[in-house]
Amino acid sequence: MLSSYSELIKNFEKIRSYMREFYVYGFKSRDEYSKKSTRSYDDERRRIESWLGDYMSFVQSADGKNVFISIDSRKTSHNPFYKALKSKSFTDGDITLHFILFDILSSPEIALPLTEILSKIDDYLAHFENPKTFDESTVRKKLKEYIELGIINTQKQGKRVMYKRAEDFDLVEMTDALNFYSEVAPCGVIGSFLLDKQENKESHFCFKHHYITSAIDSDVLTQLFVAIRQKRIITVMNLSRRGEKPRENRIIPLKIFISAQNGRQHLIAYHPYFDVIKAFRVDYISDVKLMEVSSRFDELRAQLDLMQGKMWGVSVNTNAREDGKLEYVTFTVKIKAGEEYIINRLEREKRCGYVEKADDFTYRFSAAVYDSAEMRPFIRTFISRITDIHFSNPKVEKIFKEDLRKMYEIYGIVEAE
Repeated sequence: MLSSYSELIKNFEKIRSYMREFYVYGFKSRDEYSKKSTRSYDDERRRIESWLGDYMSFVQSADGKNVFISIDSRKTSHNPFYKALKSKSFTDGDITLHFILFDILSSPEIALPLTEILSKIDDYLAHFENPKTFDESTVRKKLKEYIELGIINTQKQGKRVMYKRAEDFDLVEMTDALNFYSEVAPCGVIGSFLLDKQENKESHFCFKHHYITSAIDSDVLTQLFVAIRQKRIITVMNLSRRGEKPRENRIIPLKIFISAQNGRQHLIAYHPYFDVIKAFRVDYISDVKLMEVSSRFDELRAQLDLMQGKMWGVSVNTNAREDGKLEYVTFTVKIKAGEEYIINRLEREKRCGYVEKADDFTYRFSAAVYDSAEMRPFIRTFISRITDIHFSNPKVEKIFKEDLRKMYEIYGIVEAE
């Protein structure tokens, strides 16, 4: 029996929006979601449940039923969000032509010109009542699409262009590599698609920090990588955290930064209107359109490479002429005998900072960065061993010390200075 909704989707951005709103950013109830009608909400929820039903939980509160994703990384070795990316819809004509073409070109040894392929398609369709017909333009476009995907190759035979199926590859020996790549790499869904061809895709990997939600940004990320490789200007729709409606931005994409701490992905790009290099969260970007090649790409990319020496995270707080103000942070760490691992971690995670040894048990960390506020989570991990600290930005220092004061109150340390 057919349901009132389909698991297949035409516009992934629509489903990406729902998945982001409910299962990534917040656990909204049916009544809290006001962007669409309740019927639209129910249809999309059922569609997502068809992919993620095994990983969904809910809590009942006074505000209603809140649905959320619950995943045990000890038991889940494959990203469940990839199922959504494998649910693209197609027309009857698309699927019919697909299978006819690959039956005609059933092996890489068969090479045929377009005229012969068209003739064989007609032979196929002659066996059906009221068959779907395909004109030369449609078949040519479909073959071109498959050439771009790398599953059809062409070769010249005199003046004729011959089409043939691409060679198949045995991926059995790459199973471990694909299992690892599909879960840790940007656009890892590519590895997941390749694993689907394997009879045995059992993974031997277990991830302590498994950042799965970035999977729904794979389409956008792919377009950004293409634009960077081709050095193109792009237009994107960007949803600000403070705004309700996305705004169009014309920018030059330079690099993708991915956090090893939380898996969040940022595009670092030059914004000509403001004459600034800045970060855009990839999960807030949609509708990427590739424009003309930028004559300034190499210059701006080199500028960003220089800036990275003063970037703790993704904040730059300066324009492309590099006349922004740096912020300075210093703190002293005191350790006990046998706690050398603390300093080893400080050295390992110092990024653009410096570590100086004062004596066997005292070390001083210093850094000059564009935005010292980004360093607060890192600094807090050494809090019980820090004897003094200084921020050149008084606002950041005030927030840091206020956070400490609140922590002292929680633990009942009233007299703490």
